[in-house]
Amino acid sequence: MAKRSSPRRAFRILRRPRNNVRGNWLRQAAILTALALVPAIGEAVYLRERVSWKSPATSDEVSVASAKGWGDNVLWLDARPADDFEAEHVPGAMLLNQEEFNELLPKVLNAWSPEKKIVVYCSKKTCGASREIARRLREEAQLRNVYVLDGGWESWVEARK
Repeated sequence: MAKRSSPRRAFRILRRPRNNVRGNWLRQAAILTALALVPAIGEAVYLRERVSWKSPATSDEVSVASAKGWGDNVLWLDARPADDFEAEHVPGAMLLNQEEFNELLPKVLNAWSPEKKIVVYCSKKTCGASREIARRLREEAQLRNVYVLDGGWESWVEARK
């Protein structure tokens, strides 16, 4: 035999407030927000020493005049495509682009010495390449004093005039 619910219980079920949808929605939103903050807070605590806004404000860009002022203590690296490098480049520069990075890096490391500063340049329209090469030299090759030429190849050409 099926158990019947008492009339009191049926009355209680009918009396439950159904207009509390807004309260439920707000409660659920608060719970989801709190749950989303848990990993963010954990990451902030774990990575507190490596937060970008605490990093020292060092500029990795250098002007043509400053780089020329360093004299012979500069290793110029051209991050443009090989065709552009062969057409014209900074005197004494070496080619080191993304496409041939692993093949050309040993040659660059042989020419490098710790007292030399490295200046990477590319065409102004593709200067993301020079930044990427500079980043890889810092991170993968563990080199210091790596700079990006402000304005790229075009600024070098303009400075020659």
